[in-house]
Amino acid sequence: MSTAATSDKVETHSKVMDWEPGRLPKVDYGEGCYIFDTHGRRYLDGSAGPAVYALGHANKEVNDAIKAQLDRIAHGYRYTFTSDPLEELTAIVAGRCGGGLRNMTFNTSGSEAVESALKIALQYQTAIGQKSRRLFISRERSWHGNTMGATSISGFAARRAAFEGALMPSHLLSPANVYRPPAGYLAQSGGRIDPVAVGQYCARELEDKILELGPDRVAAFIFEPVVGAAGGCVPAPPGYAKLVRGICDKHGVLMIADEVMCGSGRTGTWRALAHDGVEPDIMTVAKGLAAGYVPLGGTIYHDRLKGPMFAKDGGLLTGHTFTGHTLACAAGVAVQKIMLRDHLVEKVHDDGLYFETLLRAAFAGHPNVGDIRGRGFFWAIEMVADRAAKTPFDPALAIYQRLRDRCFANGLICYPVGGNVDGVAGDIAIMSPPYIATRAELGTIVEIMKASLNRVLEDVL
Repeated sequence: MSTAATSDKVETHSKVMDWEPGRLPKVDYGEGCYIFDTHGRRYLDGSAGPAVYALGHANKEVNDAIKAQLDRIAHGYRYTFTSDPLEELTAIVAGRCGGGLRNMTFNTSGSEAVESALKIALQYQTAIGQKSRRLFISRERSWHGNTMGATSISGFAARRAAFEGALMPSHLLSPANVYRPPAGYLAQSGGRIDPVAVGQYCARELEDKILELGPDRVAAFIFEPVVGAAGGCVPAPPGYAKLVRGICDKHGVLMIADEVMCGSGRTGTWRALAHDGVEPDIMTVAKGLAAGYVPLGGTIYHDRLKGPMFAKDGGLLTGHTFTGHTLACAAGVAVQKIMLRDHLVEKVHDDGLYFETLLRAAFAGHPNVGDIRGRGFFWAIEMVADRAAKTPFDPALAIYQRLRDRCFANGLICYPVGGNVDGVAGDIAIMSPPYIATRAELGTIVEIMKASLNRVLEDVL
């Protein structure tokens, strides 16, 4: 089927897919930015799955590297062997991070990467004689993963609800969102929104929470430099990250940048936080690291943390059976070499600006699109019932689910999420295409998204 579209009409599949368990289409194969199901229907992967498939699908170079590694050995257990892929990927990632972020442990998911980040923070605080520091601070409208520790520090009500009562204590701050600032800020400012002042307010909130809990009890603050699924591509307010860095240093609190979704080049710099001119103590990556070819995540930590931990414990006290998996690292090496050779992070930066112009041209005047936000190839629109008042739609309408299904019927995969305003209300749609997407494909994503949204609104309003 053609993916050509206009803002008024798109060609569609035979029906709107409902995505109920057991009724999903069956995937057949992928090719570049497209996925085909077993009925021969083609879908433009406008979100790279959940912002994973940085190189698209069926990249021959990556597949050949994986096959070559399999012909040698799939996995050399980390306590028995090191390997060329592990050492090469470590060197590549250290080079991409720069500065003191040169130490890392590789795992098989973003959730595991975050779990390791929490454990490294605790191990470090213990190693320097600060074992009283057991608490973590994070933010509402954040998502850090599916393990119990990662879920505990996440501010995503729908994904926490089933586990409440068993999660470890969490201390959640307001989201750092310029479009929807904290209520306290709005009261203080008389409703006037100044992006810099929003960042200052949210940074002060962090320091106030540290002081409330006791500086000698807080191990680390973890945040997404550009919030992913829970908020919808929300960049940190200007100046916020630098203020947070100073507050953490002042109180001996580690800064953890969760870049599982927004990192590895997704926002136009390899480290998302590099845009803000800040270096964290610990950083997590995953989705774009091996681009979905083999499950792979990584937890990267600063030189200044390594010495005390290794002196006291002889090494990291975190790891799994498949930590540093040889095949996964070989896939990561292949993906990262292609990104470097083809200047794909630079492409994401430049074409991301073009993508932004398309999105703003399509949606800036739309009566039911309240915000267009993001960076690089990581953008979202927030749908609202009343644009002037920023009123979200009634959650019972399930606008984000309807939009997902309509886009899918129109041959576009996107990543909509609900509850971004207060955990219940709020509808967003994320567009995070593969880094190899052409400008024509970016245009098609925007065209189908607009036509699909208009059709959904016609149906419900």
